[in-house]
Amino acid sequence: MTDDLPALERGLLPGGLVLPETTEPGHPPRILILYGSLRERSFSRLAAEEAGRILAHLGAEVRFFHPSGLPLVDDGTDAGHPKVRELRELVAWCEGMVWSSPERHGAMTGLMKTQIDWIPLSDGAVRPTQGKTLAVMQVSGGSQSFNAVNQMRVLGRWMRMLTIPNQSSVPKAFQEFDEAGRMRPSPLYDRIVDVMEELVRFTLLTRGKAGWLADRYSERKESAAELMARVNLSQAT
Repeated sequence: MTDDLPALERGLLPGGLVLPETTEPGHPPRILILYGSLRERSFSRLAAEEAGRILAHLGAEVRFFHPSGLPLVDDGTDAGHPKVRELRELVAWCEGMVWSSPERHGAMTGLMKTQIDWIPLSDGAVRPTQGKTLAVMQVSGGSQSFNAVNQMRVLGRWMRMLTIPNQSSVPKAFQEFDEAGRMRPSPLYDRIVDVMEELVRFTLLTRGKAGWLADRYSERKESAAELMARVNLSQAT
């Protein structure tokens, strides 16, 4: 451990990080799936449903948020709207998420972004998404693209989620699903299996440790300064 850190407040960053002991939650990994299209034959929903089946096979408990009826953010609606409450309750419940969006005009859909925008960065002293795992998927009508998954990665990082390295992009999605809405065997299906397997593994590794993983020196320093200011104020009065 070096002593050449004059700008460091050592009391807020002890040397030698050690992985904390945690208690296994004792329930299956809890995964929430969001998808980004309301079309009757929505390929982002069909891909999400395939992901859900794989996750269930891997031992996860899976829930979907169905976004029909979700209002636009700032459109005269607050967090008391039933669909907003439902979404936020599911986010609080889950330990990991899957975001599955079509690529439209080179980006994720507005519906996908609306769902994410309704998830607060903080709710009182709680950050609802901090430390949760995330897998991102997209479907395209044309050739393979990664615009939507790249955008969702940026959002996941902004929301302090642990976005896994692997991802899925399904080009010409209309060719990949049969009449019953099931995905045909292919390397593209195999990639979704890979992504879901990786998501479950990362979730098992990190759940119960979210608080430790997201504990930051700068925030401890800020909290200590605020506490000192309150103490000094109370002593002065």
